[in-house]
Order: sequence, then structure tokens, then C-alpha cells
Amino acid sequence: MLPVATRYLLTGLCVLALAPCAFAQDQEASTSPDSAATTLQLHSLSLPSLTDSLAYALPEYGYKEPKHPWRAAAETFVLNAGVWAFDRYVRDADFAYISFKTVADNFRSGFLWDNDQFITNLFAHPYHGNLYFNTARSNGLSFYQSIPYALVGSLMWELAAENNPPAINDLIATTVGGVALGEVTSRLSRLPLDDRTRGWKRFFRELLSTAISPMRGLNRIISGDAWKVRGERYLYHDYDRLPVALSIGLGSRYLADDNHFFRGEHSPFINLGLTYGDAFRGDNNAPYDYFTLNLTSNLSPNQPIVSEVNLRGKLWSMPYATTTDMDVVVGLFQHFNYFDSEPIIDGSNAIPFKISEAASLGGGAIIRFPESPAWGLGLEQEIYLNGVLLGGSLSDHYNVLERNYNLGSGFSIHSDTNVQVGRRSSLALTVQHLQLFTWRGYTTQALQTVDPLYLNAQGDKGNTRLTTLRSKLSIGLSRGWSIGFDLQYYIRHTHYVEHPDVNYRTFETRLGLYYTL
Repeated sequence: MLPVATRYLLTGLCVLALAPCAFAQDQEASTSPDSAATTLQLHSLSLPSLTDSLAYALPEYGYKEPKHPWRAAAETFVLNAGVWAFDRYVRDADFAYISFKTVADNFRSGFLWDNDQFITNLFAHPYHGNLYFNTARSNGLSFYQSIPYALVGSLMWELAAENNPPAINDLIATTVGGVALGEVTSRLSRLPLDDRTRGWKRFFRELLSTAISPMRGLNRIISGDAWKVRGERYLYHDYDRLPVALSIGLGSRYLADDNHFFRGEHSPFINLGLTYGDAFRGDNNAPYDYFTLNLTSNLSPNQPIVSEVNLRGKLWSMPYATTTDMDVVVGLFQHFNYFDSEPIIDGSNAIPFKISEAASLGGGAIIRFPESPAWGLGLEQEIYLNGVLLGGSLSDHYNVLERNYNLGSGFSIHSDTNVQVGRRSSLALTVQHLQLFTWRGYTTQALQTVDPLYLNAQGDKGNTRLTTLRSKLSIGLSRGWSIGFDLQYYIRHTHYVEHPDVNYRTFETRLGLYYTL
């Protein structure tokens, strides 16, 4: 269980994640007469291909990032101890009153399904797992070497830092979701770093890197890297090999209540869209050398601050076909998807949607057709089929403690179609279909007699089909500016074993002004 304030931290994190590319732009402006055309092309040199794809310095400088596995383990322990101390002595949270007896009880009860809030279980816990993961990642360990730290950190918390029974859903979300968020934040935290700078410019670069990945900031202070000044070509990211494309949007969002056109809620939003790396480069085959991120934050007090996260990271890939007419890449991808909403003010009191794909992995293919000179059109198609270890969906009946959603496992299908019109405009069509099966239900008698902390139910037994349809039209203006219009449709069909089936539909629209780097 993490503090509710975590979501405010996460929102700040998401906003601050925009800043590194701003520094990249500033750096390029000082080295190129045409900064608008080459904003993200910071360096013309190419780093050698490395097993982990990331390096603190070029080999000719004789520096290799050292590995500190035991320091990472100690930091994982201290991290858990610090969060527990805050919960116990600052928040005075009931669950933080622990003893040897509570630890023994947790081992005796075993892992159960808990009843925490949607944002806690399916977003805050993955963020916490990202911190575990980055204790290792920022101490020089590779992607795969860092995964056990997320797992062990979660186990330590579940068994010893709470007097509530350990939760199997927390273990899955913290570990698997934490790896996804952790590698993304690890890579993004490198972008603002520049050891050539001094003074306030250096301070703000280090501060932004720390905001994105607190564990990296901590370890840079421990090692002294936060203030060391190094050579002219001392690099933390190779933009030639791993290009970064970033869009920032601000606009208005209309969320319909129960699919009504004239009964809904308007709220301002901030959107971050990020593409990291090039899926079609054969030398970019380390985990997360290519990933995409879409994040939307609401500025309305009635809706969740973090309303949408779509993350897709490549774990491994290989070219299937490369011709003058078409490029095809197939591979293994990790997915993290999160949609959250609350009832509309003066509406029907129905929650529009709660959808999570917290632990998801599967195969996919990316197909790119080159731009047609005659028509000025380019086409890229992506399709993915995934197994979902843990996901969540709104329930019409289950409402125990803080949980009003079902947990489950199943599969998902994703399809992304992007049509580029000229250099500035585009049309994107996205389909996400998620099928979740809630295997472990509950009985009416258990609901009335069993302590909710020990109910041990995924929710209402049955299955849910969730389909999200999105179209986005972007009309280019000039020099990176564009107007974007989004239409997103949500369809849910829930089959209950002990209740009538429920069909629910609603939609949202967005109109925003975007700037693309």
C-alpha cells in the first residue's frame, strides 16, 4: 500500500520527463545553425554496439561504468525501510504497525488478492517497482540483472513491511510493471545529463535526471558523478543510433457520461508522446532500444490526474523482410496500459472505464511502407498478440474496501495504423482489445462473514471483453506545431457467472495544440 500522494509524484514525474529533450534542443542550438531541422541530432559520432546498449563514456576514455550489486541490494532495503518509516511515523497508517508476529502471520497466510484502489494496485505499485529496478540499473547492472531486484524488493515489502496479508497482484504488478516503467525512466533520465556543463545549468540537468529516476540521482551523488566535469565528448546518449522524437500537447478533453453526446465533462489535459529509438535498425536489439510512450494527465480535480498510460517496449527483434517497397520487423514486446476515470459531475454516477494491462508480453510485427512521391503518403502498421498475466477492469458488483474492479489474466490484441500525409500531417488508427478472465470469485456468505483483508478474491467470477478504438487526426501548422483531434471509443462486455451480463459504451474527444521535437 503506497500513499495516495504517489499519484501527484507520478504526475510531476511525467511532466518533468518532457524537459530532457528541451536540454537536447538547447545543446543542438549551440552547435548547429539549423537547430529546428536537427533538434535531436546532438552528435554526429556513433557509439559502438554494446551488450546493454548504454554506456557512460566512449571506450577511448578508458572508463567503464562499474557494477555495484551489493550497494543496489542495500539501497533496495533502505528504500523499503524509508517508505515504511514514512507510512508509520508520518502518515500513522494502520498497515505500517509491524512486528515479528505480523511477519510470521504473513508467511503463514500466504499470498492473497488484495482490495486496494485501482491507481494503487495497477499504477503506484509498478512505479514502486521501477524504483527497485533502478537501484540496480543505476548501479551499473544490465536490464536482465536488474529484474531480480524488483522481485525481491516487492517480496520484502509484501512479507515484512505491512501487517496486511501479502498480495499476489502486488507482487506481479510491482515486478513486471516495475521493469517496464523502470527501463523507460532509466533511459530517459540519461537524456538531460551532460558532464561538460557547470554551474546552474549543470544543477538543473542533474535535478531533472533525478526527478525522472530518483535512484539514478542518488547514485550519482554517492559516486560523485553529479558534480564531476569530464571531457568534451563524454556522452550519456547517442542520438544518431537511438533517435528520440517527442510531442507535447495541451488541450481540452470531453468525457461522455454513459455514451451521451450532451452529458459529459470537459477538462484540460496535458499529453506526452514519445518514440525512443528506431525499430528497424538492426544494431538496436537490446531490451528497450525501441519503445513508445503515450501519457495523458488530467488537470480537472474530478478526474484522476494520471488518466492514461500506453507503453510498449521491444525486448528482442529481427528483420523479417527488407526491400525497397517494405520493411518488416518481428519481435517480442512488453506492454503496459492503464486507463482510469471517475464518475462525471452531475452525471449518472457511472464510472466510464477502468482498464489495466499491467503485466503483458507477446509477439508483434512492425511493417513500414516508404512514402509515395506521387501521393505524398507513408504507411506504418503494427500488430501485437499478447498474453496478459495481470490486468484489471471495472466491476458492476464487486465493491470491497477500496476496490471496485476485477482482476484477472487473459490475452490482448493491439493494432496501430499510422498514415503520414506529407511532412506535417498524419492520421492514426488504434485498436486495443483486452480479454480478461476472473478465475477466483467469492460467495455471498464469504462476503458477509470473512474479514475483507482475507477475502482472497479476484472479483466477480466471469470474463470481460474490453475494446478501445481511437482515431487521431493531426494537421501540421509550421515548425513542429500541429492541431490534433482525437476520438476514443470504449466498449465493455462483462459476463458474470452469478449476475446478468453488462454491456457498456462511452467515448471521449480531445482537441489540442501539439509541439513535436
